[in-house]
Amino acid sequence: MQNRLSRLAIKTDVLSGMTVALALVPEAIAFALIAHVSPLTGLYAAFFICLITALFGGRPGMISGATGALAVVMVSLVQQHGVEYLFTSVVLMGVFQLLFGALKLGKFIRMVPYSVMLGFVNGLAIVIFLAQFGHFKLAGHWMNGQQLLVMGGLIALTMAIIYLLPRVTTVIPSALAAILIVAALVAGLGIDTKTVGDMGSIAGGLPQFHIPQIPLTLETLYIIVPYSLILATIGLIESLLTLTLVDEITDSRGQPNRESLAQGAANVVAGFFATMGGCAMIGQSMININNGARHRLSGVVAALLLLGFILFLSRWIEMIPLAALVGLMFVVSQKTFAWSSLQALRKIPRQDAIIVVGVTLITVFTDLAIAVLCGVVFAALVFAWQHARQITVRTRSDGHDWKIYELEGSLFFASVANFSELFTPRNDPPHVVIEFRRARVMDHSAIEAIDTLALRYQQLGKTLHLRHLSPDCLELLDKAKGMVEVDEFEDPHYRIADNKLG
Repeated sequence: MQNRLSRLAIKTDVLSGMTVALALVPEAIAFALIAHVSPLTGLYAAFFICLITALFGGRPGMISGATGALAVVMVSLVQQHGVEYLFTSVVLMGVFQLLFGALKLGKFIRMVPYSVMLGFVNGLAIVIFLAQFGHFKLAGHWMNGQQLLVMGGLIALTMAIIYLLPRVTTVIPSALAAILIVAALVAGLGIDTKTVGDMGSIAGGLPQFHIPQIPLTLETLYIIVPYSLILATIGLIESLLTLTLVDEITDSRGQPNRESLAQGAANVVAGFFATMGGCAMIGQSMININNGARHRLSGVVAALLLLGFILFLSRWIEMIPLAALVGLMFVVSQKTFAWSSLQALRKIPRQDAIIVVGVTLITVFTDLAIAVLCGVVFAALVFAWQHARQITVRTRSDGHDWKIYELEGSLFFASVANFSELFTPRNDPPHVVIEFRRARVMDHSAIEAIDTLALRYQQLGKTLHLRHLSPDCLELLDKAKGMVEVDEFEDPHYRIADNKLG
């Protein structure tokens, strides 16, 4: 039974890898043209990035290659300084990603809120969809008449096969079957339509090791470091968010730090082989996962087949109609988009709905990294605002005419203003107790707020008693240090975010 399952997994991964390899070709060429480099530069990048991340990455089944998110950053570097600077920037990009993984910073991707994830997924689904319309142009002009009808008909046929074939058989992935059937139909009937070869030749030899030819000066460093940092950031954000998405779909858990190291190593190698580098590709990853591939073999097969296309099968691959690949990517974008989020927008809190829509729109119209950063910052501000309003106090008097404030909530930078307004030093009796048993002091702003309040009571000649603060708080307090009543059995023990404590 185990052998049978293993054979089934191998078959699934191999067939899925074939489909992914075919889908990688037009994408790699298109992104290379966006970056103003040759088609082979994009294809070789897809080969190296896909192979290395498939072998050593932290998410089996995820596909990486040359991507549009990176290409749009690279274009200005190539136009202003030349392609050799691009290769150097890709190497340095990989070094930054290796450092990120070595410092084990990948875990911070889990701090991205789910609403940002939804916006990321929806935004990229729209980007994938819109990117396909570039294939509806011939010599820079939009198709019309018979050309447009043929293109549309072949796309519709491709999508119909992908959706309907699984109801008949699952022996072969429906996406792969659709590409082969449409390609055979076009070749057999001699249909005149746009093909992969119209984008550029994919024929070539083995990639050659190449040390970038640039002057080793500080001026060069000033040029490439900003680009490399931006590329590394965008690449890691897209890769780690795609990893998280695949985790959710497969109900498993990838390794963000390992993926960061693999992405970094892949880009270092890619840069030294004169390619444009890359990162995870959500479209191709969804093709792979939807085909049932769950192992590293699918990515390895895709990479090796891609190289095989370049070396031996370029003539045949160039004959594949672009309509088949466009139809496949239309299906991918439809399946990637979280349609349930549209209904959820009416039910979830307004601030989460704003984040979903905002990240989606920013991803479509500007940049993925900016979209995610804006989403995380907005979510953090909303979180801080909500928790700042949740700090409350109850007051009572004891038998000695002491006034007791029982504080509840989190005291941190956003809540210190509300905290100060909870107390009335001028109207309070000579002895006042602040009970922190049900509160938590979070940062240095909170410590300063406590010290400031203590000073107000001191100036009025009144005695303030602070109960149930953690030892860390006591260490950082200044004016209020002598007012803390220590109970080693009941005082809480937690650390607060402050530089003084290292």
